[in-house]
Amino acid sequence: MGTTASAKNGTWRNWGGNVSARPARQVAPASVEELAAAVRRAAEDGLKVKAVGTGHSFTSIAATDGVLIRPHLLTGIRGVDRDAMTVTVEAGTPLKRLNAALAREGLSLTNMGDIMEQTVSGATSTGTHGTGRESASIAAQIKGLELVTADGSVLTCSEKENPEVFAAARIGLGALGVVTTITFAVEPLFLLTAREEPMPFDRVLAEFDQLWAENEHFEFYWFPHTGNTNTKRNNRSAGPEQPVGRLAGWFEDEFLSNGVFQVAQWVGRAAPATIPSIARISSRALSARTYTDIPYKVYTSPRRVRFVEMEYAVPRAALADTLRELKAMVDRSGLRVSFPVEVRTAPADDITLSTASGRDSAYIAVHMYRGTPHHAYFTAAERIFTAHEGRPHWGKLHTRDAEYFAGVYPRFGEFTALRDRLDPERLFQNDYLRRVLGA
Repeated sequence: MGTTASAKNGTWRNWGGNVSARPARQVAPASVEELAAAVRRAAEDGLKVKAVGTGHSFTSIAATDGVLIRPHLLTGIRGVDRDAMTVTVEAGTPLKRLNAALAREGLSLTNMGDIMEQTVSGATSTGTHGTGRESASIAAQIKGLELVTADGSVLTCSEKENPEVFAAARIGLGALGVVTTITFAVEPLFLLTAREEPMPFDRVLAEFDQLWAENEHFEFYWFPHTGNTNTKRNNRSAGPEQPVGRLAGWFEDEFLSNGVFQVAQWVGRAAPATIPSIARISSRALSARTYTDIPYKVYTSPRRVRFVEMEYAVPRAALADTLRELKAMVDRSGLRVSFPVEVRTAPADDITLSTASGRDSAYIAVHMYRGTPHHAYFTAAERIFTAHEGRPHWGKLHTRDAEYFAGVYPRFGEFTALRDRLDPERLFQNDYLRRVLGA
């Protein structure tokens, strides 16, 4: 993804352009003390409070007509503890900046998502993840955090300090307070070898368990209207470092994956009947390649073509059936889908409202180009995902509510009880949280 959210004439808009809000005021605190004061003042004025990162959520999770906290002055690394192998970072720090700073220190996160424009607090609070056999989401790498609660006090949380808050606040949805700092586990910088190659859809599903078991990080993209996928396998490497060449990288990552793909989206939006033909061409455009580089240069990729997205986590064992049902639905529906479907995995974790909480998970993400009708496609896809007890990504489009979540999250009541204790007056409430967590 490219540029971040915008704020013009007092109106805030997210990156996808599908959510906007007009907060009563916007505040950019330069310290935890200023943030706490802003929270207390909002409570005194009877205004709700929401913090926003770079606006990469497609839901209205950060929207408010009250006080919008902008964290761009709360950035930077507070400290690196090489004995504990942790880094403590301000909540508004973009992942891009964190990754580059860690690399300079000879350190790295273990796993990450495929974009790095988000702030660390925005990414973790919504459950951002990559793909991994043993390594989980970014939030699962948190060792401690600090947040300002509804009464303006600062709460420090870890496995040993306020552990019940720590269990939930790593993916807190902005419902428990405003995160100010995060401490991540890190490890010595390592190399990953990425192997990207086309593979037939039926073969990927038939061999999925093997592909998952044999690779530390496996993911693939299926192109609707075709039987084709693009697969990516990332595994640790002893080297040597062999990054993608500058010209080859520009041609495939910028020219094909962004430039030509953007033109294809324009054509598809103007003439939907051309989309199946475009999909067949797109699915064959990228050739196989192998390269070795430091982690964030392998995990992440530029996303400049804007879209809207829905993503659900289903039990990993249900992936093949779910995808076959999705493909059958697209094939018989008459829908014209111009974006590939992204598939990743994550191991079970112990975070209360993590989409992988308590179960090994597979993620299926459906996208549509911004400005094209997506409702029919997303509605049909969601019907399939929920039939498999899917859990929607908190920052991506869905229609589920608190009643549904109480059924698919065994610890849902634990989270809402904690919210009752930390924010009884619902200072951090908005319409989205009212829907997904209840009143």
